[in-house]
Amino acid sequence: MPQDCAVYTHGHHESVLRSHTWRTAANSAGYLLDALTADLRAPGTEILDVGCGPGTITADLAALVPHGRVTGLERAPEVLEQARATAAARGLRNVRFAVGDVHALDHPDGFFHVTHAHQVLQHVGDPVGALREMRRVTRPGGLVAARDADYAAMTWYPALDGLTDWLDLYRRVARANGGEPDAGRRLHSWARRAGFAAGDITASAGTWCYATAQERAWWSALWADRTVHSSYARLAVEGGHASRAELERIADAWREWGSREDAWFAVLHGEILCRV
Repeated sequence: MPQDCAVYTHGHHESVLRSHTWRTAANSAGYLLDALTADLRAPGTEILDVGCGPGTITADLAALVPHGRVTGLERAPEVLEQARATAAARGLRNVRFAVGDVHALDHPDGFFHVTHAHQVLQHVGDPVGALREMRRVTRPGGLVAARDADYAAMTWYPALDGLTDWLDLYRRVARANGGEPDAGRRLHSWARRAGFAAGDITASAGTWCYATAQERAWWSALWADRTVHSSYARLAVEGGHASRAELERIADAWREWGSREDAWFAVLHGEILCRV
């Protein structure tokens, strides 16, 4: 039986999907694209995208292997309708979507050439077990790729008490839900514990940075909305981590940050490419 995942802290509120649909293979999986050599794009290539969400990265991967196939896997079935619409709008016929659990993948050993997970391992109940399972379904010579944010390493300007409170609150809520918000720094260690040899792991880091007026407005608005309207907000209150008034104060801090012309925000990610 599949092992229960941790509670997905963010949920799939519009403010969350506003962020997820911005993600592309170029801005969120560049480390993997650099490793997709000709043999990994050849006819018959099979790629698994774990935790595909609304499918924007999945669709990009499918476009890169037009004579192969990409499977987008998601534990929450309600978001797959949007993922299918994303692929259909791009005219992609080599992508399919399915409901599944990364702890117990419904695929035979060595089936995929590439198994990829973006912002997934920070939310699962057993990230080392998830990586073992991703390794199991990847064929010898193939790649297991993962990228996760590291919340404690996020940094911004100007320093606002409300954003410091946001970071502390989010990390407490995520850990109470069974996740690890500082996953990025742990990916290399998790891969070693999952059985990958040191010489088969390439560890790196990548960033998102929000500094233009458009980026600041987008990033601050989605986090302000997420702080008061998403599953994260409900879990924060129900878990006794914050009151509604405290969430509103944090949301106001996000809006204040977004209004500052000199504001800047950076998100650090850990990345691993593991050769099977």
